[in-house]
Amino acid sequence: MKKGIHPDNYRPVVFKDMSNDEIFITRSTVAAKETIEIDGVTYPLVKLEITSSSHPFFTGKQKLVDTAGRVDKFMSRYGNRKK
Repeated sequence: MKKGIHPDNYRPVVFKDMSNDEIFITRSTVAAKETIEIDGVTYPLVKLEITSSSHPFFTGKQKLVDTAGRVDKFMSRYGNRKK
């Protein structure tokens, strides 16, 4: 590896999924404004809206969207304007 091109500030960081409160501890250089204490150790905290533990692709749980109802609602409002 080339010297001097990689960051020196790798440290353990907690990533928290806000939708299901699951946490991941990994090494990162990301800047964090908040901290969290886990097992007596204080870590920088990064809050995420969605991760692999809550994303529908990875969990297999899909939310069904009522597209037919939306289309019917649109047509009733803006349907055929030529009349």
